Amino acid sequence: MTYAEAIQFLYGLKMFGAKFGLETTRRLAKLAGDPQDKLRFIHVAGTNGKGSTCAMLESIYRAAGLRVGMFTSPHLVSFRERIQINRQLIPEPDVVRLVELLRTTNQEPEATLFEFATVMALKYFAEQNCDLVVWETGLGGRLDATNIVTPLASVITNIAYDHQQWLGDTLEKIAAEKAGIIKPGVPVVTAADAPEALAVIRKIARENNAPLMLAMANDDKTRLAGTPAPPLPGEHQKRNAALALATVELLQQKIPVAAEKIRNGLENVNWPGRLQLIQRPGGRRILLDGAHNVAGAEALRATLEKHFAGTRPALIFGALQDKNWPDICRVLAPLAEKIYTVPVASERTADANTLATAFRSAHPAAEVTALESLSTALNACQDDPLVVITGSLYLVGEALERLGHSPAAAGERGLNEWVAPQIPG
Repeated sequence: MTYAEAIQFLYGLKMFGAKFGLETTRRLAKLAGDPQDKLRFIHVAGTNGKGSTCAMLESIYRAAGLRVGMFTSPHLVSFRERIQINRQLIPEPDVVRLVELLRTTNQEPEATLFEFATVMALKYFAEQNCDLVVWETGLGGRLDATNIVTPLASVITNIAYDHQQWLGDTLEKIAAEKAGIIKPGVPVVTAADAPEALAVIRKIARENNAPLMLAMANDDKTRLAGTPAPPLPGEHQKRNAALALATVELLQQKIPVAAEKIRNGLENVNWPGRLQLIQRPGGRRILLDGAHNVAGAEALRATLEKHFAGTRPALIFGALQDKNWPDICRVLAPLAEKIYTVPVASERTADANTLATAFRSAHPAAEVTALESLSTALNACQDDPLVVITGSLYLVGEALERLGHSPAAAGERGLNEWVAPQIPG
């Protein structure tokens, strides 16, 4: 099997869609030798900030000299981004080997792509003797494939509206799904501040006898409050940093990390595609951010208003149809005088003309143009000193690829595609 053939096999798993439930993942993991039993985890759930928090935790523990695995999704360009050790992508030969190994055990009921990738990651991290694994949920938490592990700590970033059609239409229901990663006796750290969501997290933690720690930005009570902010732009990253620091503090007895290593790790964190600023020839700047829900759009807007005050960027926007793009458009519309809407390379893309209509309604004075592709939009604003590309991580991944700021990959962004999850029962 070649790497291209392995990727095609993974594409074949897409036909099984996505589903909630742990039975298939547990079965596949058992056939793989239950590698999760050989590893230590920090399990991270939440609506926004999961990836950034994972990146901060990984960077801190790597700076401390640990061998740190990190499992995240979706990938921006290459499937290999999902499975990393010390920020090195899983090598292509290991992808091939693990696909060959696990496909022989993947009998009925069929595993989905995410379930299969989850066990691939577990097997790889165990083989590579990782000291710690930073483990991000896919969708929700309670019935997410990643929830077969028992971590050292459960981390919940925040609770906001996203994926309501599957997780519930209230913050309480969404919080219950995210808090499903809480395990008996395992401490919980959260930066959630919506009262109704926090009440649910408190209740589930109490029912599981799981100690709960709240992490808030600028909390002087934490011993690590003097640690400098990470280089990731955006006020919301202060909350993510506080959450990561609170987690490190909570685990100090199990995994001691010196203050100097914590500072080094936080100062050197890197997380592409989230408020990532790319400098182009001639002083032109391109800001990439996967603001795919309203809370993300509000964070992007706050960053632009604070750090790019007085600059009116050209905005390139594409979104998935199943996202709350009408409200996202309303949040972002006032920021730009030139707005280009484009389709996303996905079967679930929102129509560019429909997006353009939403932007015109929200900002009638803006020059709004629907275009057929990201490439066309980049050409249309090649003379603008600041360009913001946002709306979907799919679009951000395409931009990174076209701008030459991503690992080489051959048609792997499509592996992020999935159909509506199946709900058990």
